[in-house]
Amino acid sequence: MFDVIISNGTIIDGSDSSGFISDIGIVSDRIKVIGDLSDSISKKKIDATGYIVSPGFIDTHAHSDGVLLIDPQHANGIRQGITTEILGQDGLSYAPLSKENYKIYRKYLSGILGEPPEDLDMSSVEKFRSHYDKKVSINTAYPIAHGALRLEVLGFNDKPMTGKYLKTAKDLIAEGMSQGAIGLATGLSYHPQAWSDTEELIELCKVVKDYGGVYITHLRDVNIDRAYGGGNVAEALEIGRKSGVPVHFSHFRTAPNNPGKTDEILEPIEKAKKEGVDITLELYPYPTGSTFPMSFLPSQYHIGGIDEMKNLLTEVNSRNRIIEYLNDKPLSDAVLTYVPKNTSYEGMTISDIAQIRKLSLGETLVELLDECDMQIGYLGAPPHNVQVWNQLSQDALKLLSRPDYMIGSDAIPLGSMPHPRAYGTFPRFLGRFRRRFGGVKLETLIQRVTQNPAVRFGLKDRGLIKKGYFADITIFHSENLIDNSTYDDPKQFPSGIPFVLVNGQIAVDNEKCTGVLAGRAIP
Repeated sequence: MFDVIISNGTIIDGSDSSGFISDIGIVSDRIKVIGDLSDSISKKKIDATGYIVSPGFIDTHAHSDGVLLIDPQHANGIRQGITTEILGQDGLSYAPLSKENYKIYRKYLSGILGEPPEDLDMSSVEKFRSHYDKKVSINTAYPIAHGALRLEVLGFNDKPMTGKYLKTAKDLIAEGMSQGAIGLATGLSYHPQAWSDTEELIELCKVVKDYGGVYITHLRDVNIDRAYGGGNVAEALEIGRKSGVPVHFSHFRTAPNNPGKTDEILEPIEKAKKEGVDITLELYPYPTGSTFPMSFLPSQYHIGGIDEMKNLLTEVNSRNRIIEYLNDKPLSDAVLTYVPKNTSYEGMTISDIAQIRKLSLGETLVELLDECDMQIGYLGAPPHNVQVWNQLSQDALKLLSRPDYMIGSDAIPLGSMPHPRAYGTFPRFLGRFRRRFGGVKLETLIQRVTQNPAVRFGLKDRGLIKKGYFADITIFHSENLIDNSTYDDPKQFPSGIPFVLVNGQIAVDNEKCTGVLAGRAIP
């Protein structure tokens, strides 16, 4: 007897091969049989006639580290067909951190990750992973967060990581990798990781490489004087060259200032590949991003962490310097997404609030950060030019047609007005963009969101519909699949994904979450 039989679906197995109609028999958490099971019995049967049966989607970039510990059902992700998320992104996460440092970083990251329980043990990768294993609806994988690593070794200080500090950091990476981490993730726009230099990252990545891991990078645009080639792409490629580590680029795509320039942005990537650097990339299908505006503050004002930052906002001279600095930043189109201490501001731009308060943009943001205990999230408003937006959408699909690309939603599922990518990323690509723009077959897109990331990040026995593999399965309608989440109404689930299975258990049944928490900490 099978636990679950999925019958008569068109199986697209994740390998980029053509689909075929067959049945799938599941026992416990694994695929036992692919074939004719018309005479077999099971505890549960799903009739998938007219539907696509694919491996569960793997989100290579999600900021769900805190939210999953508050809301383990995670409907915004699982309803998209996502069965695995890679956490720790941009170096913004919680391990390895001592009890005291966890409290410090939890508070500092609350505008992007929310507020998970304060009493959790995050002292190692093993402890971190234990909080998600069989306790949330999706599988999770974890690259060591560079921000947590630097905080644990050097505190919230702008110090070079050399000598004994570098040795301690390398030892922590070795320990974390042996406990199941898949690599090292950094975000060089953020702190304390922005206080690093290229040499530090090369040395850390040598350990990652020795353990078969991947370096995941949000490119540097802060403290660029410390970086090879002025940061950005040049620095990431140098780290790959000098350490030998595989490099994975986060959210690498065209933007409103360079629509249609896909060949141009990929030129240094292609050159480095010819030199032997192992490179993969990811993107999401929207023209703007989202983060926490505390990151706007000058690098030196992050020293000491959030409590010291709050003190600086109350001291007249430093407050005025910060306001002057922020007045030169492009804040007018920043839309607040998460303001838990004043939810009425969610969905308003900083310029809207500035007009109400009769203040400059810099003064307004400083007041908001001060009043809201620094706990704010925002997104960039989409472009007014629809032609530019359409070009960016076509660029995204063109990039995803490449065999080195995959999807990372960069989801931040906080507040009443989150970025729509938290609810719509995967069906937007596989449904809306595929049908509207064409040029990439469904089998290829499925490979990009299943086998591609599973292979890249070493997710064993996942990413394919294959006998003996874990039964992470998404069932959807190829022509009805569509995202419903928009910038002005983001908390809308997609249509056309009636069933999702995680480790053989039905997590979404007829477009409703079942409450099953079958996710594992993998690989």
